[in-house]
Amino acid sequence: MTLNQITIPSLDVNKATAFYKTLGLHLIVDALPRYVRFECPDGDTTFSIHKVDSLPTGDGISIYFEDDHLDELVKTLQGKGIQFTSLPEDKSWLWREAHLYDLDQNHIILFSAGKNRKTPPWRI
Repeated sequence: MTLNQITIPSLDVNKATAFYKTLGLHLIVDALPRYVRFECPDGDTTFSIHKVDSLPTGDGISIYFEDDHLDELVKTLQGKGIQFTSLPEDKSWLWREAHLYDLDQNHIILFSAGKNRKTPPWRI
């Protein structure tokens, strides 16, 4: 089994599309203003956004995008106007993470984990 895609809700798919293009995703399906799908720059996973009339409540969605050059990526995105809630920092679970929110307040974590993503020292 492999993960094909993640779909998130948005109040404004046009604005969300511009945001995720800025992050570096590649648009492959354009059914604006109600739906879009992207390819991630690496791997086979796709990511889509669909129009909703209201956003879910509660803790919402967390989206993790991995990049081996996290610090460089964050600097590049800051240069494009992307605002971060926390800059890259080493975590106790052996990942390096930076946090931000998209325009619909979906939580995005950009991270670098290397071998610790799937094989941390405490793996069972």
